[in-house]
Amino acid sequence: MTGFGKAIYEDDQLRVSVEARSVNSKHADVSLQVPKLFTEQTLAWRNLIITYLHRGKIEVTVSYEAKQKATPQIVIQEPLFKAYYKMLEQLANDVGAHTNNIFDIALKTTGVMVNATDKAFDTEIDEHTRNKIEDTIQTALQKCDQTREEEGKALLQSISSYLYKITQELALINSLDSNRLEVIKTRLLDKLKAISPELPIDELRLEQELVYHLDKLDITEEKVRLANHLAYFEKVMKHEEIAGKKLTFITQEIGRELNTLGVKANDATIQQYVIVMKNELEKIKEQLQNIL
Repeated sequence: MTGFGKAIYEDDQLRVSVEARSVNSKHADVSLQVPKLFTEQTLAWRNLIITYLHRGKIEVTVSYEAKQKATPQIVIQEPLFKAYYKMLEQLANDVGAHTNNIFDIALKTTGVMVNATDKAFDTEIDEHTRNKIEDTIQTALQKCDQTREEEGKALLQSISSYLYKITQELALINSLDSNRLEVIKTRLLDKLKAISPELPIDELRLEQELVYHLDKLDITEEKVRLANHLAYFEKVMKHEEIAGKKLTFITQEIGRELNTLGVKANDATIQQYVIVMKNELEKIKEQLQNIL
């Protein structure tokens, strides 16, 4: 399932934005992008992401912007300035160049003039702000999970319709199978009489052979197991929060029963019903790939 959530925290010093995206995956594949300022919190936040979203290819981005105060606090790194100035002055004297502008050049050199307001946020944040940011991450994750749940409800409705179709086809097979073995038995006896009307028949041996043959065609157990699997699938789907893997295992059992039922029935109409049921089962399997 896909999901997206965004949350923002803002105070008089900084603004933090958190975006969480998730697409379907069998495992938890987390990508967390944070500024260097928040590196120490990375492990705790990764665990938080897995706690909320459990599984999927998840991307979470945390970004921040420091707010400048009305009067920025500019600090001159005097030792660095003097070092640059002396070096430039020496070079100018060595080559016979003018020294009129070396003051401006040294002053504008990177690192000489520092905005202390911004630098404060490059080193640390207080515990209160850190907790607020973590709350913001949780909010974004909750929103992401909510969108996944909404998509999941739509998927479950589709799966329920496919499951209902399989149940309907099973009911048709039950009605068709009610006297199928008796019809087969009558047909076999008629063929036997047509082939050898004059030959004496060992009734006991004939009954044994009929029982053996009809037992191979009996699909009662397969129908019962299939009905149980369908009922269990519906129960798990409705009552278990994280059930994607379990539902996948149940579909495998349903598929086995359908295969056996189709082979043992040896009936063209029943086999047509089985084909329809297999088609609906494949639709269910496709949708389950998007469910946790």
